[in-house]
Amino acid sequence: MTNDDNSGRGSRARGMGIAALRGLALALISLPGAVLCLVLSLVSIALIPIGVGIVTTPWVLTGVRTFADWRRVLAAEWGGVRIPPAYRPLPKDANPWARTFGMLSDPATWRDLLWLPVDMTAGFFTALLPAVLLFYPLEGFVIAAGLWRVFTDAGDGTYWYGFVPVTDQTSAFGAAALGVGLLFLAHFYTPRLLQAHFRLTRAVLGSNQGELAERVRVLTETRRDAVDTSAAELRRIERDLHDGAQARLVAMGMDLGTIEMLLDKDPEKARQLVAQARRSSADALSELRDLVRGIHPPVLAERGLGDAVRALALRLPVATEVNVELAGRAEAPVESAAYFAVSEVLTNAVKHAGADRIWIDLHHVDEAAGMLRISVTDNGKGGAVIGAGSGLAGVERRLGTFDGVLAVSSPAGGPTMVTMEIPCALS
Repeated sequence: MTNDDNSGRGSRARGMGIAALRGLALALISLPGAVLCLVLSLVSIALIPIGVGIVTTPWVLTGVRTFADWRRVLAAEWGGVRIPPAYRPLPKDANPWARTFGMLSDPATWRDLLWLPVDMTAGFFTALLPAVLLFYPLEGFVIAAGLWRVFTDAGDGTYWYGFVPVTDQTSAFGAAALGVGLLFLAHFYTPRLLQAHFRLTRAVLGSNQGELAERVRVLTETRRDAVDTSAAELRRIERDLHDGAQARLVAMGMDLGTIEMLLDKDPEKARQLVAQARRSSADALSELRDLVRGIHPPVLAERGLGDAVRALALRLPVATEVNVELAGRAEAPVESAAYFAVSEVLTNAVKHAGADRIWIDLHHVDEAAGMLRISVTDNGKGGAVIGAGSGLAGVERRLGTFDGVLAVSSPAGGPTMVTMEIPCALS
């Protein structure tokens, strides 16, 4: 047997174990989480006619969306199943009435509510089945080892293992044979069953609108956001030039005119103004360099996204680990969008999360069209949401220009994991 065979079997065994443990964790969390979200949603919606639900429903539905977004993150990370959110944006200044009925008129809200009973039934079963296939055979082996006597003595003389009635050592061996058969099935189907769970989630949570209509709606929104973002960026550049480098260059021109008049009358004063003009030119050059760096950092253009993100991490006041697995470079606009999105997420983590450690992972997934996947995790206090006025909303708009998606998992108390995906190919 070669080393490759051993490593292949070891890899398959690890895959089985990981899939079983992840499925078990999903089953233990999905059932109570889905039940709680569904009950709270139904009660809150039922209280709308008496006015109480007008206040509570937006909060409850936001919690349901957070729960669904967390499952989207797990579907992408654990199953490679991408489930982009399709929630309609709400006005920034919406009152509770507008927020309640705005969310209830969104088809994505009803997909979330439909998904909850599916998740607590079929979703629970498909998540638990990988663990059952891997761990239930252990009971069959224990029975065959002689413990069938304990089980039969404790009952009516017959112990059922699956569909095998165990009454003596021979039937106990039959239980072990059934365990072997289940392990054989687990070898082939455990990871596939976990992926089937996420595909079921996508089938319910995924948008049921026509592909073309949904595509037109998303493109319209992202085009508008891209135009607004570009206009805001141009205004920022104009303001920075006017208030910074331009003002210094104007002052330096005035100083040079004064120097010209003082060269013969007051050489000492002229020398002082020359030194001042030199300092002004250096400050103007520094501001221009900062402005250019804010538009497109030189390290990003010269060395690519991975090294640019590493340079960002080195400037942070928080211990940061960066893992980059990129076999090439994406197009310059995609790299720029990803760089500034990571920069914004890191800024939020440093300013608001209270974290003392951050992990950044960049890798490219070779799917149909390729996917750049970036995750930023911190051990802060959590509570981050994608809402109007937050930095994450700006990140979502920036990624949306490239058909990218943003998912946030940030329970109270932390940790916070922000996952960004941008379809792209590497050169």
